[in-house]
Amino acid sequence: MIKEAIILAGGLGTRLRNTVPNLPKCMAPVAGRPFLFYVIRHLRMQGIEKIIFSLGYRHEAILEYLEQFFPTMNYDYVVEDEPLGTGGAIRLACKKAESENIVIVNGDTLFDTDIQKASTFHTSNKNECTLLLKPMQNFDRYGVVEIDNLGRVKQFSEKKHYDSGLINGGIYILNVQGFLALTFPEKFSFEKDYLEKYYDSHLICGQVQDEYFIDIGISEDYRRANGDMSTTIPDLQKIDKSWTLFIDRDGVINYEKKEDYILNAGEFRFYEGVEEAFKILAEKFGKLIIVTNQRG
Repeated sequence: MIKEAIILAGGLGTRLRNTVPNLPKCMAPVAGRPFLFYVIRHLRMQGIEKIIFSLGYRHEAILEYLEQFFPTMNYDYVVEDEPLGTGGAIRLACKKAESENIVIVNGDTLFDTDIQKASTFHTSNKNECTLLLKPMQNFDRYGVVEIDNLGRVKQFSEKKHYDSGLINGGIYILNVQGFLALTFPEKFSFEKDYLEKYYDSHLICGQVQDEYFIDIGISEDYRRANGDMSTTIPDLQKIDKSWTLFIDRDGVINYEKKEDYILNAGEFRFYEGVEEAFKILAEKFGKLIIVTNQRG
């Protein structure tokens, strides 16, 4: 099970500069929160316990945000003195890694994948690198990745219009030592100088996951992300009986008593719909625990 991740969060956000000035791209506000929040949330929900942030432009803004909103999260960071390209940024962050394999994500892309499923595929096949691939139709913004029936990458095709194809979703699982053992210049592209150069001689594979995908690199998709995240609700399909749900009491499931505690059962009144909601939640969660700060 993979426990450690790198978030590439040093992007300048050049194409969003008119929409979101003076912020790293991953800090662009989406539905009232920095986009980075959704990336971190996805990783933590997938069992990631430590995150290494690869930072550059306006890195102070990201560190201040982490200190304020994620004070208990286990994280580390590196800062590029000058842009090193995606490859240089990953290599710098990998030197902080403690795990044999690490997941790498872009701070400006959300791909709602099952990371542990990909990790199992990666380790069981002893891959050096596993790409998470997204099926897409009618597009020209991305190149295409071709894989064989075992998942091995056969070819990377350039950006042009495609009726359908698999795109690189920007999530990788990487064998740290295998990658660090290779020789690269100080500044290099992970995609061009590693993936496209070594896929036919190293074990570089892809796994297809047809899940929600958004890349906020252009204004059109940034606006779409704001709409999508504004309407997002918890996905109960991803919750099983191993989960416990803690629910506050007064004012959440029942009417509060003004200026006093509820002292007996006769004063307790459920909000409308709560009992029906409990039945639904009990089918999903292993335990429902009601909590209160009332003494006695």
